[in-house]
Amino acid sequence: MSPRPADRLAIAVAQLNPVVGDIAGNAEKARRARAQAGGEGADLVALSELFLCGYPPEDLVLKPALQAACRTAIEDLARETADGGPAILMGTPWVEEGKLYNGYCLLDQGIIAAVRLKVNLPNYGVFDERRIFAPGPPPGPVSFRGVRLGLPI
Repeated sequence: MSPRPADRLAIAVAQLNPVVGDIAGNAEKARRARAQAGGEGADLVALSELFLCGYPPEDLVLKPALQAACRTAIEDLARETADGGPAILMGTPWVEEGKLYNGYCLLDQGIIAAVRLKVNLPNYGVFDERRIFAPGPPPGPVSFRGVRLGLPI
């Protein structure tokens, strides 16, 4: 039996300016945005693509130390959502089965509840994503508090 859809779902969009390479600082910006969004009654706060490492990370994202620091920060932020406040949607580099992806994570109830991987990687102008990231599989929706959400990156 699927959960009953929410009667109300408030989503806060945090359009912030992350700093490339400042994982701790970007995570702190996310914490502040989450606190503000929670104070305003939001159920979910959405941050931008690759927010945690800053955009565009270019070759910095290929460094294992940056990948590990992002994973640790995502896990820490996920644990913090166990406090009952808003969930977080956050972009981050995501390593899975030895491949590097451009990921978008749903952090809720103390865990990484879902991860979606970018499928269409631009490779023109200033974009060089095909060289850096592996394309993800076609994504399906995530279930969040009884509501199906699509998470395009």
